[in-house]
Amino acid sequence: MGILNVTPDSFSDGGCHILLDDAMRHAERMLAEGAAIIDVGGESTRPGAQPVSTQQELDRVAPVVERLICEFDALVSVDTSCPTVMRETAALGAGMINDVRALQREGAIEAALGTGLPVCLMHIQGEPQDMQQSPRYDAPIEEAVIDFLEARVTACEAVGLRRERLLLDPGFGFGKTVEHNLRLLNRMDRVTRLNLPLLVGMSRKSMIGKVLGRPVEERLPGGLALASLAVERGARILRVHDVGPVLDAVNMTWAVLREGCEHD
Repeated sequence: MGILNVTPDSFSDGGCHILLDDAMRHAERMLAEGAAIIDVGGESTRPGAQPVSTQQELDRVAPVVERLICEFDALVSVDTSCPTVMRETAALGAGMINDVRALQREGAIEAALGTGLPVCLMHIQGEPQDMQQSPRYDAPIEEAVIDFLEARVTACEAVGLRRERLLLDPGFGFGKTVEHNLRLLNRMDRVTRLNLPLLVGMSRKSMIGKVLGRPVEERLPGGLALASLAVERGARILRVHDVGPVLDAVNMTWAVLREGCEHD
């Protein structure tokens, strides 16, 4: 899943793709490198980010979604928590909803249900503007994530959003310290007990910077290590900025994992 942020303030690539032609060129490059999904986001959810209006988010996202589908026949995911954006982009042909707030906003479950699209539910504690202000959990982080996601799946099923349409994201970096993130990845195979596909996004995140002491533009090697570990622990979709290098890392990881299966 290639990341396409059409925002001025995302942590890694804010302002790089706000012009439609720039966004299209970047998407084309990611598709050529092997991205199976393009994830388009019009609201930054970095720590400290402020919310945007529905119209502003829609104005950023809708033209990109429409052109990606018309020109590239791409499978487009829309990174949004807004019910209106869900409905409008689904009508344009989007193929998936990726909601960092796990359909907790008013009307979001109903909007997602009406689109008929698959939905990714992510774990988050708090909101982007305050989520990194001393995050704490009463249970081990992996159990807290499992309990939250299980509750969100139950809420979706209660309104008729079938389990077969759901994916899960443990939410690395969303209301978690570095120690939380490292422990969660180390035990991420436990999240697979929910028996739903796992989507994972750790690309260029501050956990890499804090462990390795690297600025955002030098975090690719650390990100490749995390991608391989995530696949080994059950991730089936990786949300990344650097599609080509990550695809190589994933293919190498799969070659090793398949060898083990062939000889069991």
